[in-house]
Amino acid sequence: MSDLKQRRAEEKEQRRETLIDAAERVFANAGFDAATMEEVARVARVSRALVYLYFKNKDELHCAVCERALRLLHERFLSAAASAGRGYDKVVALGRAYMAFAEEFPCYFMALSRFEARAPETVVEGSLEHHLIDCGRAVHQVTVDCLLHGVRDGSIRADLEDPLLAALSLWAFTHGLIQLMHSKKHFFSQVGISTARFAEYAIDFAMRGLHPRAAKSA
Repeated sequence: MSDLKQRRAEEKEQRRETLIDAAERVFANAGFDAATMEEVARVARVSRALVYLYFKNKDELHCAVCERALRLLHERFLSAAASAGRGYDKVVALGRAYMAFAEEFPCYFMALSRFEARAPETVVEGSLEHHLIDCGRAVHQVTVDCLLHGVRDGSIRADLEDPLLAALSLWAFTHGLIQLMHSKKHFFSQVGISTARFAEYAIDFAMRGLHPRAAKSA
């Protein structure tokens, strides 16, 4: 590729990233339903036509934000997994990393939640939705690897039948936990339980089922 073509490709990618930056701000401030392509153009300081040149509709912008979110979450998971030795501790670190991710990047958490709630009749191979599903699988694979690590080192029960099913169950549990922590703060305050204490207790509660002692008592 010539220097000119390389520079144009870099400029095109930079414009795309600028539009995604603007979409993040608009989605965070207005919410996805109220957000418009016109507002994204205004925040990015470009014409509406330019936005449509890169993204044919708001759904494509949403998918682009989700891709960013999943890339970052994957990086956070890899870092969390590397921070602990035993598989059991790695899985705990992943749960805490997911909660920290949701706290630090609420726009990403909301974008992913919205995508997960979608129920398309078909997902075409090569589509943005298909790509995002692959990105999500990469995130879940980190949990699977940590679970298998724990089985090998003895910190997680040896009779774990389906590591992927276990990983998805932990994700569902933690995702719901995060949503409750954000939507039920007033309730926790009323019953005298801090959300931090609730989170720690819930993680410990969920992890008990993975401990080798749980297999012996079953």
